[in-house]
Amino acid sequence: MRPTGPLHLGNYVGALRGWLKLQDTHKCFYTIVPWHALSSEYQNPEVIKGYTYEVALDWLASGLDPEKSVLFIQSEVKEHAELHLILSMITPLSWLERVPTFKEQQEELQDRELNTYGFLGYPLLQTADIIVYKAEVVPVGEDQAYHLELAREIVRRFNRFYGEIFPEPQMLLTELPRLAGTDGRKMSKSYGNAIYLKDSPATLKEKISPMVTDTRRKRRSDPGEPEDCPVFTLHKAFVPERKREELAAACRTAAIGCLDCKKVVMEALIEEFDGFREKRNYYEKHPDLVWEIFERGNKKAREMAQKTMEEVRKAVGLVFPKGLKSKRKT
Repeated sequence: MRPTGPLHLGNYVGALRGWLKLQDTHKCFYTIVPWHALSSEYQNPEVIKGYTYEVALDWLASGLDPEKSVLFIQSEVKEHAELHLILSMITPLSWLERVPTFKEQQEELQDRELNTYGFLGYPLLQTADIIVYKAEVVPVGEDQAYHLELAREIVRRFNRFYGEIFPEPQMLLTELPRLAGTDGRKMSKSYGNAIYLKDSPATLKEKISPMVTDTRRKRRSDPGEPEDCPVFTLHKAFVPERKREELAAACRTAAIGCLDCKKVVMEALIEEFDGFREKRNYYEKHPDLVWEIFERGNKKAREMAQKTMEEVRKAVGLVFPKGLKSKRKT
């Protein structure tokens, strides 16, 4: 996960909630990736440490368990950078130039100069992040699906040149890839429309109450269509199915008003994150404990990444004799 500050509901639904389930069934490696943040924050790098800490707090408060999963910081495992460099030698430039998110992000973040190799090579570093642990399954949202397919293509090319070192990572798509933000667009920090996991109940209500709904409902008596309502994406993510179906039927017959419908999702969100803020406050008061947890994860990740890179160096011919110490007479 790229550290851009505290996590919002889109991060939670699109990734974190699924990760919590996976840690009970798989051996999981979850990493915060400062090098990826640096690709767009290279002119303002002092924010990255704080952003990394915010993500770490949200992970731990949500229930990611360092006893079940390896939680670590990417830039503390230098093997990611080494593998990225090696992969850059074999990856055609055209493969990176055709990644859809490259131009999309440039348009979205027009206040920054993103015409750099680091930004163009973002998916290649992402590939290194995945395959250095020989990952078999990667949970992704639909906006990252192309990146994972590129990773699979790079793995096939590497294995064809140097032998079967890496498995092709399989894709595990999230159930609900996109949530609407407070302005109806996709929830994003860069749009300023995010609802954060750490938001208090009062802040949740303040953000959701004025949200635009189905624009056809100009009056309370007008029927609406939930599938055209940005707020209903929150219902899909947080309200139980039976209740959601009742609300949808009531919306279509104008039996319920938009504000009453919003109240249901507000209550669901408050319940979902009932214990979250208390846990987050605890870790926030103990920063040394947070960094200690991640340092333990860094060590575990480093050990596995080092084993992989020993294989990679041997496969590509980058293992050299150490030489003998010369014996000189005095």
